[in-house]
Amino acid sequence: QVQLVESGGGLVQPGGSLRLSCAGSGFTFNTYAMSWYRQSPGKERELVAAITGDGGTTNNAGSVKGRVTITRDNAKNTVYLQMNSLKAEDTAVYYCNAERTRWDTSFTYRYWGQGTQVTVSS
Repeated sequence: QVQLVESGGGLVQPGGSLRLSCAGSGFTFNTYAMSWYRQSPGKERELVAAITGDGGTTNNAGSVKGRVTITRDNAKNTVYLQMNSLKAEDTAVYYCNAERTRWDTSFTYRYWGQGTQVTVSS
């Protein structure tokens, strides 16, 4: 059974930092690209950052560029999101995503965590 379990969310003041973690199980972790998404009330879920299975390539959304770093530890089946200089507009539920597309069928396996709340407020 595939599981993605996020942790590390909470309340932080503007300008502060948080590190989110997502532990995966039930699948071959290092063959999946991992991403963090977020969703605020009334808004669509948006990509925050992504990292390839080997950790060699990362991508950040423009709204967080320079303030977030995504990393992974395949030995621990865990992906991290380090967020710095947090702003009120970063307030959202943050979701972990695992995705892999089969080269032979183009079928995409996609899994989601339950989400962790990040609130940036003074």
